[in-house]
Amino acid sequence: MTILDIFKKKKKKIKEKKIEKKKKVEKEKVKVTEKPSEEFAKPKIKEPVRREVKESIKEKKTVAGQAWRILKSPHVTEKSTDLVKQNQYIFKVWPRANKIEIKKAVEDLYEVNVAGVRVIKVSPKRRRLGKIVGERKGYKKAIVKLKKGQKIEVLPR
Repeated sequence: MTILDIFKKKKKKIKEKKIEKKKKVEKEKVKVTEKPSEEFAKPKIKEPVRREVKESIKEKKTVAGQAWRILKSPHVTEKSTDLVKQNQYIFKVWPRANKIEIKKAVEDLYEVNVAGVRVIKVSPKRRRLGKIVGERKGYKKAIVKLKKGQKIEVLPR
């Protein structure tokens, strides 16, 4: 019977603690609900301009710092070298990147103005080696069109 008494005492202590917490919460609610008089209330100041500036700075920092994650590498093929004449460049891209992220990454990394972005998802191809069947990796690539008069040096000379 002594063992059972120990458990009863613990339950009583736990109940007492819960009651004390409820009382504290009720006191805090009463304090919060009381409104200060209008004479001493502080005037509200609107700062929408500062918030917009801070948000735009945060966005630039995150994209500029993440450009190397979004763009994997330039995709160099015969077709991509022909597209350079039309002011278009092809990049292999992170699979979850969207057009807006790709545009910001190219603009920040190469310091050019992007006119448009087209995205292509290349599906994995099936390959066989005897009885073993596998897949070549799929990837996502982006065709980035620049404004007239701008160029990117994809391959250093």
